[in-house]
Amino acid sequence: MSQWQEIQGGVTAPRGYKAAGIAAGLKPSGLPDLALIVSDVEAIAAGVFTTSQVRAACVDYCRQRLQAKPSARAILCNAGQANASTGSQGWLDTLESAMLLGQALNIPSDSVLIASTGVIGRRIHMDALKAGIPKLVAAASETGSDDAAQAIVTTDLVTKSVALETTIGDRPVRIGGIAKGSGMIHPNMATMLAFVTCDAVVSPSLWQQMLSRAADKSFNQITVDGDTSTNDTLIALANGQSRTPAITDMGSEAEKLEAMLTEVCQHLAKAVARDGEGATCLIEVQVSGATDEESARKVARTIAGSSLVKSAIFGRDPNWGRIAAAAGRAGVPFEQENLQIKLGDFELMQNGEPLPFDRAGASAYLKQTAEASSVPKEAVATMSHDFSVTEAGISLPFDRANAPQQRIDNPVIIAVSIGNGSGFGKAWGCDLSYDYVKINAEYTT
Repeated sequence: MSQWQEIQGGVTAPRGYKAAGIAAGLKPSGLPDLALIVSDVEAIAAGVFTTSQVRAACVDYCRQRLQAKPSARAILCNAGQANASTGSQGWLDTLESAMLLGQALNIPSDSVLIASTGVIGRRIHMDALKAGIPKLVAAASETGSDDAAQAIVTTDLVTKSVALETTIGDRPVRIGGIAKGSGMIHPNMATMLAFVTCDAVVSPSLWQQMLSRAADKSFNQITVDGDTSTNDTLIALANGQSRTPAITDMGSEAEKLEAMLTEVCQHLAKAVARDGEGATCLIEVQVSGATDEESARKVARTIAGSSLVKSAIFGRDPNWGRIAAAAGRAGVPFEQENLQIKLGDFELMQNGEPLPFDRAGASAYLKQTAEASSVPKEAVATMSHDFSVTEAGISLPFDRANAPQQRIDNPVIIAVSIGNGSGFGKAWGCDLSYDYVKINAEYTT
């Protein structure tokens, strides 16, 4: 039996959280663009952010807030304007956003964390945000997670949400999450926004350590196009409303909680990779035999991020040479005679030498896997041929709220072994299609 079970509710599945998402007018399209997650009580807060030297004001703001006080009550996220490279006024806009939400919730402004997404170089439309905050607070509910997930997306075709439940100290403990991301996805951190809620009681330092490790095994192991962003933000709240005993040190209960946190982050990370701009399938790279886990993850990331590998997968071409080449340039030493490569159930290389294999069957495997996790056709047509963005306000003629979720449980599997070590790691990516270029060529025009 699994250590946990999947439940409904996203970020409002854990006890003591409400969420909301509204259309405040930040996007010219009129789509939802302002989201709120709020805890009934002050929650322990942890964060992982972009490593880029060019950062959005919200990233610097959250870093400062969490360094000064590792707790928060609320997260406010706007979609439409990234508020990155906006100078001192962008910083003041972020401060004002926190102040306005704090006033509306009757909480200190330093208990508010801020996230933004959209076109770089554009300030938040503050008039729309000011008018929207009272409506956003009024809309907050224990069933508002889906609305919040809708309000944080930009070029995403589908929303990303998950919630899990386990038992700690004979009481149920839940972790929920939502995320957005589709383009500019690459480790350090993978480009996206993700918000995680938990109702366990955990110490601030341990919660931060858990989140950092979970990010390394999830959001830092996905890639779509090799580009990182200015706004990457992962924030996790733990409000203690499960009333379980406090977890302050690593032990069996802490390991169980961290494993569930990692599972939530990996689910969201895979959903982001599967929703890569123009993608037709999710790719999972499994690397074994390395000297340590980090070496295995590094090789997996390199293969998943290879444009040649990604292009071959899109062409349904079982080109093992591209996989071997990517593994070899990952910067991890190994003997090439130990290299083994499998594509699904098809063995392509063993002991560093190619094997005879059913090329037509391997190609059919790639095609069938892509079809099994297909994206809504009307969405692809929109993103490919009628993509119009003004300040990241995207007009899509299909019902995003009711679009079928892309499956992440049936990825293309690339399994690589590089030796006899115990190191094992995974990375996730997607294929590289013609539509990726079309989407990004027209992003701001």
